[in-house]
Amino acid sequence: MILCCGEALIDMLPRKNADGADVYQPFNGGSVYNTAIALGRLGSATGLFAGISTDFFGDGIVAALEAAGVSTRFLKRKDRHTTLALVKLTDGHARYSFIDEGSAGRMLEKSDIPALPRSVAALHFGSISLIPEPCGATYETLLKRNAKSRVISLDPNIRPTVIKDRKKHLARLVRLIALADIVKVSDEDVAWMTGKKGIAAAAKAWLKSGAKLVAVTRGGSGVDVFTRKHTLSVDAPKVQVADTVGAGDTFTAGLLTHLSRYGLLTKKAIAVLDETQLYAAAAFAMKCAAVTVSRPGADPPWAHEVA
Repeated sequence: MILCCGEALIDMLPRKNADGADVYQPFNGGSVYNTAIALGRLGSATGLFAGISTDFFGDGIVAALEAAGVSTRFLKRKDRHTTLALVKLTDGHARYSFIDEGSAGRMLEKSDIPALPRSVAALHFGSISLIPEPCGATYETLLKRNAKSRVISLDPNIRPTVIKDRKKHLARLVRLIALADIVKVSDEDVAWMTGKKGIAAAAKAWLKSGAKLVAVTRGGSGVDVFTRKHTLSVDAPKVQVADTVGAGDTFTAGLLTHLSRYGLLTKKAIAVLDETQLYAAAAFAMKCAAVTVSRPGADPPWAHEVA
């Protein structure tokens, strides 16, 4: 099982009603939630560890997870509100503003960390759940407890408008990257995290610190993949883009699904992936992400759509 560890929230997406007025429509979302949904739809055994509200938004999140085949046994239901993410789309690209203070997701405590069964082979972390406290420290503690025994996947998924203390957040990311096996970032994440360092230089530094595989997505231009022995690029399939919401999350799910499907989602196997294996995994992940960007909102593909 791949256990996704991080936020599940409500994306408020801009829409037009019948008379043309601007309105917001609620959709289940959150980077880590999206990855869990995508993993479930792709046929991977997966679960989600997150703080989930007992309100009606929380009920909808749980129902959607179950519909996608995602295990909800690790969820922590709390009598607090659901995080809301207000989304503004500009040329198909999303910007976010969050209502998160005191939410069920944010108030996830270290005492909420579950005992994990042996069936959990990998854990995926990322995005805004790593920023605030106490949930940030909770997820970091969980990652550290499992870094030696299970595959760790990390997607920082930087949201600059939510990060109040850049130095503190970067310090956490440095600690987590050193413990991760797989680091997935976007080119925009790299720019925020390293300034003018550049994709290749950043990937090299992260590999030196401990990561075994670094994938840097570049939107419609594809993805660059780095290990200590190999560097390669994979083009993105050409599709009509509706928006990019959930694209990176789906890429991560596609990558993890492919590695798991071929018996490569182990710490040892990831460390020695050859070029053919890397290319196949990255190409499948790009194919999955291409389906997501071709339709509005975070709507990852089902297995039959990328067979």
